[in-house]
Amino acid sequence: MTRTDQDDTGTDRRLVLLVGLVVICAGIAAAISIREILGHGLPTLNDLGTAAKLTFLVVVGATVSVRIRIRSTPHGISWTEVAILTGLALAPVPWVILCAGLGVGIARAIVRLAPLKLAFGVAKDMLLATAAGVVFLLLDWSWSADRPLQERIVPLVAAYLVVVVLDEALTLPVISLASRVSLRRLFSGHWDLRLASVVARLLVILAIMLILQADTSLLLIIPPLVLSLHLAYSSRLRSRDERHAWQRLARATDALNDVDLGQVLRTAVDGAAELFGADRVEVVRDDGGRTVRGDGGTITSDGNGGEPLPTGGTTITTPLQGHDGIEIGLLRLWFPGPVQLSEREWYTLRTFASALCTAIRNASAYAELTRVADEHAHAASHDVLTGLANRRHLLERGTEQLSLRHADGVAAVLLIDLNHFKEVNDTLGHPSGDRVLIEVADRLRAVAGPEDLVARLGGDEFAILITGLPAPAVATHRAEKLLAVLHEPIELDGMRISVEASGGIAVAPNNGGMSELLRRADVAMYQAKRSGQRLAGYVPSRDTADLGRLTLSGELSRAVAEREFTVEFQPIVDLGTGVVVAAEALARWQHPTHGTIDPLRFLDAVERSGLLPAFAAAVLDQSIVAAGDWHAAGFDLPVAVNVSPRSLLDASFPEVVLARLHAHDLPPERLVLELTENLTLSQLEVVDRVLGQLRDAGVRLALDDFGTGYSSLSVLSRIPVHELKIDRTFVMAMETSAEAVAVIRSTVDLGRSLDLEVIAEGVESEPQRLALWELGCTAGQGHLFARPMPAPRMLAALRRGAEGRPGALAPPLHDEGAVIRLSPGRRTGTRQTDRLPHLPA
Repeated sequence: MTRTDQDDTGTDRRLVLLVGLVVICAGIAAAISIREILGHGLPTLNDLGTAAKLTFLVVVGATVSVRIRIRSTPHGISWTEVAILTGLALAPVPWVILCAGLGVGIARAIVRLAPLKLAFGVAKDMLLATAAGVVFLLLDWSWSADRPLQERIVPLVAAYLVVVVLDEALTLPVISLASRVSLRRLFSGHWDLRLASVVARLLVILAIMLILQADTSLLLIIPPLVLSLHLAYSSRLRSRDERHAWQRLARATDALNDVDLGQVLRTAVDGAAELFGADRVEVVRDDGGRTVRGDGGTITSDGNGGEPLPTGGTTITTPLQGHDGIEIGLLRLWFPGPVQLSEREWYTLRTFASALCTAIRNASAYAELTRVADEHAHAASHDVLTGLANRRHLLERGTEQLSLRHADGVAAVLLIDLNHFKEVNDTLGHPSGDRVLIEVADRLRAVAGPEDLVARLGGDEFAILITGLPAPAVATHRAEKLLAVLHEPIELDGMRISVEASGGIAVAPNNGGMSELLRRADVAMYQAKRSGQRLAGYVPSRDTADLGRLTLSGELSRAVAEREFTVEFQPIVDLGTGVVVAAEALARWQHPTHGTIDPLRFLDAVERSGLLPAFAAAVLDQSIVAAGDWHAAGFDLPVAVNVSPRSLLDASFPEVVLARLHAHDLPPERLVLELTENLTLSQLEVVDRVLGQLRDAGVRLALDDFGTGYSSLSVLSRIPVHELKIDRTFVMAMETSAEAVAVIRSTVDLGRSLDLEVIAEGVESEPQRLALWELGCTAGQGHLFARPMPAPRMLAALRRGAEGRPGALAPPLHDEGAVIRLSPGRRTGTRQTDRLPHLPA
């Protein structure tokens, strides 16, 4: 026997004992009443006639009851008290007690109540009649006209109140045991309507007494009066119940709005038990078979196991389906006894089931989006071959660690490069080389500290972020231990291969970020290679690159004033047709001595120098002028300009952008601003306001390097972008990495679902172009189509075109007039003579 069955058995036993006690007390009262009647001789015809009237009155009062259901147990609120007190005004107490029992028995037998309910109803009303009669006898009550009115009213009111209190005291414990609902909840439920009913019935009793005082033959008009009042009370009660039911439904459906699927299912179980008074509730999902069960306030099981619903009683099942008619599961309600839902309850059940279906789908969709985001974040922050962190993850973790340098000890970076690794690839092949890299990664991971981060930067280059050092001198000791594990030979197909490595160690500087620390470790590593050492530390006096950077930083003001910053443009091409659809602006520094300088060497210095607004304005002006020149030549191409997060912190930035657009008469929608840096800045209100103003004005926004650690669904939810740009690392790896292909596919699917344009960066071969197009990516940029070029040269390339097509830089993937067959995962081309496929809706 289960625990629930034991609880049910205990409840039934207590219920039977309580009802038995009431029946025994009523039997004693009936026996005393019969003896009292027979003590005055046999009843006369007049006595029997009065008894018949009283019995009829009780039958009417007991029949016109308000039916309510508490869980699976139906209960009624009747007008029996009115009949009992009216009878006490017409006949002796013993007769009223017996007539009350007889009338209630007839009324309950008509509706075919269960024996236990029938016995309790008869016994309870006999005890009510007994209690009222005792009060009348104690107060010497009489409805004699010669007695003052107050002497007749006070005993009547006292008897009525005793009847009301005794009725509650007998009925509520029985209902509580039968329905397993707490006494406090029963007492507080509908208390206002119950109080109004008490007052209304008292007034009815007083009115009846006045009628009977005038003429006892008017007793026959009492049933219609009671029936009218009953109908009015029932209507009010139904209206209140319906109002409360809709309020409970609204609260229950609102509670389902949660992004956690488990919480949605558990809330649904509790809400259904509360809404429909079910003893147990079960929600079953079709996909995965997850089942959640509860018994109203307690979740008994969550998963594929657990005890199923009992086989007895009443089980009501409704499907979980939305407006599209697709069923995703079932909702089951279980009651221990027979239950029939009303029309309103059926409608409520269907509405609740539909809301639950929507909530489950929303939570499942959110979980899927979270999973895709996690996959993106992991793929963007880890090396596919070795599973180590990649360069981007190393930079992020290092930046975070350097911000805590005073609280968490000294940080250092060890950069490792494998010597002669190219010979392994050339001699034994790339698969063997990959196995060597995996072994090296495993060894470094095994010897690194628990808080250290081991990363593969690319090729045969590794880096370890060492943290928590007590002093800078300890960094060299830790680096030597890490390099030592690489000197043991590696077993490879029966051969022992010795791996030699050179390492450079650099301790975090007082100034400069993680990029600077990594650069210094790189300088030290090449010093070790040149000197033939296994390990070298960073020496500032030998860092000629650092001195050159300081020199460049001092020339920034002159470069801005003399307009040495120029812009080159890389076309963005439709992958299917080869036609140019946009261009990305790329800043260059045309130094009079050093020639063209890559932006990676001066952008940090520009931001730190305070010259960012002037630099950004120069790049923006040149980009807008170029777009205007292309438009005048018949090539209406949007231009994409990278934006620094520091610019987004300037509240006047939207005004500057819009002023430049207006000055050159370029529509705002022809400008695309690419957000390329750490987008956690989007949590700042000023950034949200700046981006919102730009978008509202018509400027398009693009999220660059999507799929990396800087981009996530949380960023998409805050920044109203129009385009996603797939990072070039995924495009470069897609021919050898299934994970990279999965990231690109999920990005394209996400862009399609959010109505965003998706552009791939770094397209360098026709196989990459075709693979991207088959995955659903429609636009791309890279050396396959064109390298960055000045605006006039790009205009000349557009006019020249490809294969006699102005505006195109590559031949189309398919012949003109070909019919393109679309499928969920691929695109294939067929000749026009092929049979036309059924295109998906």
